[in-house]
This record gives sequence, structure tokens and C-alpha cells, in this order.
Amino acid sequence: MNWRKKRGDFSNSDLIIVPKVTVTSAHGDKRKMNLWREFFTLNQTIILFVYGQVFFVLGLAITWQSRRHSRLDLARSLGWLGAFGLTHGLHEWGAIFIPIQTEYLNVAWVETLRLLQVCLLAFSFACLFQFGAETLRPLYPRLRWIQAVPAVLLIGWATALLWASQVPRMDADQLVGNANVWARYLLGFPGATAAALGLRQQTRQHVQLQEFSHIARTFQVSSLALASYAIFGGLLGPPASFFPANVINGETVIDLLGMPPEVLRSLAGLVLVVSVVRGLEIFEVEIDRRIEEMEQAQILLAERERVSRELHDGAIQTVYTAGLIAESIRKKMNDDDPLATRLDRVISALHHAIRDLRQFIAELEPDTSCESLVEGLRKMANDPHLQSLIKVEMTIDCDDDDLFSPGRATHVLAIVNEALSNIVRHAHARHVSVVAKRRDGQLKVTVTDDGVGLSDEHMTGFGLRNMRDRARLLGGTLRIERRSPQGTQVVLSVPWEDPR
Repeated sequence: MNWRKKRGDFSNSDLIIVPKVTVTSAHGDKRKMNLWREFFTLNQTIILFVYGQVFFVLGLAITWQSRRHSRLDLARSLGWLGAFGLTHGLHEWGAIFIPIQTEYLNVAWVETLRLLQVCLLAFSFACLFQFGAETLRPLYPRLRWIQAVPAVLLIGWATALLWASQVPRMDADQLVGNANVWARYLLGFPGATAAALGLRQQTRQHVQLQEFSHIARTFQVSSLALASYAIFGGLLGPPASFFPANVINGETVIDLLGMPPEVLRSLAGLVLVVSVVRGLEIFEVEIDRRIEEMEQAQILLAERERVSRELHDGAIQTVYTAGLIAESIRKKMNDDDPLATRLDRVISALHHAIRDLRQFIAELEPDTSCESLVEGLRKMANDPHLQSLIKVEMTIDCDDDDLFSPGRATHVLAIVNEALSNIVRHAHARHVSVVAKRRDGQLKVTVTDDGVGLSDEHMTGFGLRNMRDRARLLGGTLRIERRSPQGTQVVLSVPWEDPR
């Protein structure tokens, strides 16, 4: 039989051509898989470094974001997510650091470092679980007990680790491997799941306003990334001798995809970092809204004061003058004059008008009764809304017993409040210092900031004109100076005693 000839006869159905091609394809796929696996093996250090860096950046981004006095429940729980990012990043970097130390440290020290590394892993998962618990608790009041679950599970895990370390037949590799798996099962998987659910529910209930719509979408992406991490980080751990770790583990992923689970976790972490960092814009939007509210309140207050001043100096004086003229005419008329009765009614109506105008002016004035100068300054410095926008340092060098006229204190407090509002709205400052002191019969209040300074447009604005008008009413002076190299200083100097 001519084997070569039959091999070349493709019309012969007895030749086994397809199986041979299939085997060749299988070998090719296996070869590609091996190359893919070898690539990740050779670059394992880079993968671990990137993996750790992704989560460490997450922690730094959340830590640097100021969330003081935020009205959102999410702000009070984000710190736990930041702690998870920092500690989890350090844990992954330990996989790079510890093998390097094997060349310099003895076996006992290396095993200690590995135990510390797995403890760091469990602690990071506990922080993630706590984040989920803190986001779920305000939404479901009956789940108060969920706050204690992460700490209880962490203590239980640590107790089990301590007990297992006393088993003589269990070597260090088996101890660390089992501790790693159980940390993922007890804390990682439920923690990431709770975090994903809590973030999703918080977004649906509290971040659905019109101006937060794009931020809500980014937090929805964050919840999906956390749900993915619950699988990649909570279930795909190292292989172990018990179920399900002996069936579903990191080696299973490598056999199926040719890549370690750290790659999948890094991708989920990268999506989480990008979406969370973009979602942190919600606190900037919240600050902008608060500044806008302050600005509107300041404009409304200034307008009320302007109307009050114009009524006092204009309309009420005109009505009062008309009343005096009417009374002088009435004195020259006899009681039996037919116009006397009508003139009396005119005079009575003018008196009613004056009383109504004075009552209206009193309602327009801000209510600062029973508030002393020192009390008002301290209240202003401790205002949580102001402190959430800028750091205010208040120094008061005058006694509470030294009475400063309450009516004049109203103007001083209004000037200081306007200065602080201008700093918040226009100066982009981080720190402001307010110093009030009594020297040589004068009250001197200095407001200094480290911002970009006021432009010429703001230097001639209505708010500053109002401040100068108040200073003149007090018989004092107001100076607004640019500081070098940056910042602005407002100096108010008024007599302590009422001018006679």
C-alpha cells in the first residue's frame, strides 16, 4: 500500500484528516495558553505592584478629599473605603517585599512577615465590610446590628488563626494559605457584596438630584466594580484542601484564562478607582451649593438692610414731615371748622403709617438681640457650615464684661460676616485668621486670608460699599489691603464707646 499516495488523496473518506487538524489546533491553543501564562509569570512583580498601586491610590484619593460636616451619609462612611484601599494596597506590595527579604532574614522572620501580611489582608476586608455596613445602616434602621458584624468576624478569624497556629502538624505555608482563604470567605466576599449593595442604595436614595445625576451614574459603576471584586477577590483565592477552595480558586482561573486572578482584581479595582474619584465630585458640588446659599443669603440680607435704610431715611421722614405740617395746620383751625374732622383723620392716618413703617423696618433688621460682640464672634467662628468650607482661626483679646453696645455690635458682626463670605466666594483661600482686640479705647478687628486676593471688580462691589457704610455709621474706618505674596487683609477700627 502506497501510504504517501493515499495520504495525498483528499477524496478518500478513509483518511483521518479532521482529527489530525483538531489535534494540531489543540496543541496550538495550548501553546498560546502557555505563552500567555508564561507572560504573566515573568511579569508577576509588575502585576502585583500595579494591583497594589490601584488600591493605594483609591485610599489616597478618598483620604485627601475633605468631607467635613457634609450632610450626606455617604461622606461619613467613605473613610472605611479609603482605609480598605490603603491597607489592601500595602498587603499586595507585601507579596513583592517579603520574597526580597528571604535573602536577608531567617525563616522565622519571613514566616512572621507572611502572617502579618495575611492579617493586613483580613483587616482590609474588614474595613471594606464596615464601609458596606455604614452605608446600609442609615437606609435600614432595623439593621443596626450590622455595624458590629465586621469586627466580630475579624475577631473570630484572628482567634481561629491563633488556634490553628498551635496545631503541630500544620506548616507555615498551609497556615497562611488557609488564613488567606478564610479571610476572603468570611470578610472579603460578604464585605464587597455589602459595599456594592450599600453604595447602590445610597446612590438611589440620596444622589438622585438633578445636579447629581452624572455623579449617580459613576457611583452605580462603582457598585458594579465592587460586585465584580466580591467574586474576583472574595472567591478566587489560593487553593486549599477544603470546599470550595479545592474547586474554585486562583489556579482555576489560570488554567481557564491563562492569567492570574490579580489581573482581574486590578481591572475591577481600576474601574472602582476611576468611578469613585469622579464620584467624589459630589462633595465639590455640595460645597458649591452651600456657597451659593451663603451668597444668596448675603445678597438678601444686604437688600433688606438697603430697603430698611431707605425707608428710615426717606419714606418715614417724608411721612413724618407731612404729619408735622398737618398738625401745624390743625392748630390754626377752629374745632367747629368743617375741615378739622377730616384733617384729624389725615393726621391719625399719618401716625398709623409711621408706626407701620417703623414696625416694617424692625422686621427687616436682623435679630441680634441679647448677642454680645464676643458671643457673636465665637458663634461665627464655630459655624459648622463655614468651617466645612474654610479653616477659621479666631483670636479675641477683649473681655466679655467689657460691654460693647449691642446695636453697634450688630454692625461689627455684619462687617466680619461679609468679609468671611467674600473670602469663601472669591478668594479661594484655605485659612483665614480673625483677630479682635481692644486697645486705647478702640476696637480693632483684622480679617486675614491666604487666598488669591480680591479683583478690582470685587473691590468696588456692593458688599464692600455696605461694609464701609457700616464702618462710617460706627464712627470708624475700614481698610482693605492686598497682602504680599498673596491674600487680603481687612482692618476695621471703631471707637469702643458710643460716640457722643
